[in-house]
Amino acid sequence: MQKQQPLAFEVRDSGIAGKGAFAIRPITKGEQLIEYVGERITHAQADLRYDDESMDEHHTFLFTISSRMVIDATYDGNESRYINHSCDPNCEAEIENGRVFISAIRDIPVGEELHYDYGYERSGDETEEDERRYKCLCGTAKCRGSIMEPVSVFKARKRKEAAQRAARKRAAAKKAKQVKPAAKKPAKKPAKKPAKSPAKKPARKPAKKK
Repeated sequence: MQKQQPLAFEVRDSGIAGKGAFAIRPITKGEQLIEYVGERITHAQADLRYDDESMDEHHTFLFTISSRMVIDATYDGNESRYINHSCDPNCEAEIENGRVFISAIRDIPVGEELHYDYGYERSGDETEEDERRYKCLCGTAKCRGSIMEPVSVFKARKRKEAAQRAARKRAAAKKAKQVKPAAKKPAKKPAKKPAKSPAKKPARKPAKKK
């Protein structure tokens, strides 16, 4: 059994939010740091478990891995759940075969806090309360003010989705047009019986001369 490597970071108080993960040795670009783990639940279960409306601040350890499943690191999670969000991150989260791995996207010196862009997907109907709840506190020069995806990214994603739907619709219409029902052969008309020739009247004998 392969021996587990010690973590390249430690968890301690963060100026961004609560706890954070900080490098305790130099980290190289491309290095895979940790897997994001926890209990796997459905979106419906997550909604029942956490009610955003009742929270003054958004604080969960949920990671969406598909349209049906999320990882809740509150249960059976590890140190990965303490890696905070930043609009100018030094790490990224990648989904591979349903598993989530956090990797460095640049060299990270000792003592620097680790973070990746949460980029929560927008639905398009966010309220001012939602914007306040998901406010970003990373404080970087590139801070967009929200841990949700940029509005420009949301609009671009929606345009792409609309274009894909239109393309599928055109393809379906084209396919339906090409597959025409086989033309029916005209029904054979019954052969006409030859018209009966009128019965010949017996030839009249010439009248006898008197």
